[in-house]
Amino acid sequence: MMNVLDVLFDRGFIENTTHDEELRDYLNKGTASCYIGFDPTASSLHVGSLVPIMSLAHMQRNGHRPIALVGGGTGLIGDPSGKTEMRKIITHEDVETNKAGIKKQLSNYIDFSDGRATLVDNADWLNGLGYIDFLRDIGRHFSINRMIKAESYKMRLESEEGLSFIEFNYMLLQAYDFMKLADSHNCLLQMGGSDQWGNIVAGIDLVRKIHRKTAFGITFPLITTSSGAKMGKTANGAVWLDASRTSPYEYYQFWVNTDDNDLVRFLSLFTFLPMDEIRSVSSLSDSEINQAKAILAYEATLLAHGREEADKAFASAQSMFGERMIAESIIPTSSIPRHMRTDVHDSVPSSIIDLSDIVNGISAFRLLVLSGLASSNGAARKLIQQGGAYMNGVRMDNQDQEITSSDFKDGAIVLRAGKKRYHKLILGA
Repeated sequence: MMNVLDVLFDRGFIENTTHDEELRDYLNKGTASCYIGFDPTASSLHVGSLVPIMSLAHMQRNGHRPIALVGGGTGLIGDPSGKTEMRKIITHEDVETNKAGIKKQLSNYIDFSDGRATLVDNADWLNGLGYIDFLRDIGRHFSINRMIKAESYKMRLESEEGLSFIEFNYMLLQAYDFMKLADSHNCLLQMGGSDQWGNIVAGIDLVRKIHRKTAFGITFPLITTSSGAKMGKTANGAVWLDASRTSPYEYYQFWVNTDDNDLVRFLSLFTFLPMDEIRSVSSLSDSEINQAKAILAYEATLLAHGREEADKAFASAQSMFGERMIAESIIPTSSIPRHMRTDVHDSVPSSIIDLSDIVNGISAFRLLVLSGLASSNGAARKLIQQGGAYMNGVRMDNQDQEITSSDFKDGAIVLRAGKKRYHKLILGA
């Protein structure tokens, strides 16, 4: 079996590691425990969290035991890493709600049964911590001169808002987490984003000083698209793993719209497909690239939402954009349906409009607002004027066109804004 470190390097997960050879030996000796912290500021994670999630899943698939730490204690303070302003303080009740949502989503990627993975909450040991005892036993091991050189602190110190004292403590608390997990779970590997390097190194030092053990760290690169945009950010905001925030169809569409230049990298990071098959994608062209994008979208949706929703999203995309056969030769181990019916629209965002609302006709621009494809009457008018609005596949050219029940085909109208955003209005009674 490959060392999991080789797997992570090969797939593009790793930016930096500590103690390179010792880390490799640690992971070769048998089941190792590793952890990543997740900030419980929302009840859902988003695709920006997928690199940490997938790395834990790779660890488990290679015989190791992942620990997902939910920062129920540190979340009440806020991590300054990568932030130019202080985070909003959340309540204990928020943390409990968010923790349940996060574990549910992590369970789609990681098997928590039979002790194969663990979810812990640092509130269990931080909330009862005595301040004087903490300063005496833990704080004395930290140098302020060294702390303020950490990138996460430097950014905030140079910002207009500055760094609050409450946030200044964050590095100590995260290091304490590592020390506690080294003690209670024999966990000697912490992983995280590149902005966590300073916090991880601080934890490694604390484990060495308190437990006399060698601990390790791995950081991941910040994932951006080929255009330089932050991964997971769209014009409509974050792409969430929670189906109630980002529907499986919208999630599928996010991935299928991947830039050609990002395709191999995203297949490597966000699916478990074999790397030899992924590398072969670089030799594809034209329609074959679109088929590979459909495979990326299908596999990513399968992981986040399950096979039924992935099938529905794929079928809906087929029916909306025209049937696209997926060749058996393109990433053959993918479980994407190679022959798919095109009569399924269930995953396309839809809503019901009452017959009484259109009995006397309704302006075309109002339909766009009602469907959510435009945020205001003005935005809808502008969309039509610029030629970006479609109804049943035909471009709208008159913003004041009166739409009546006769325009509904089989009881529905399919509206489109731009190239990718669809909404189906279903005629009610």
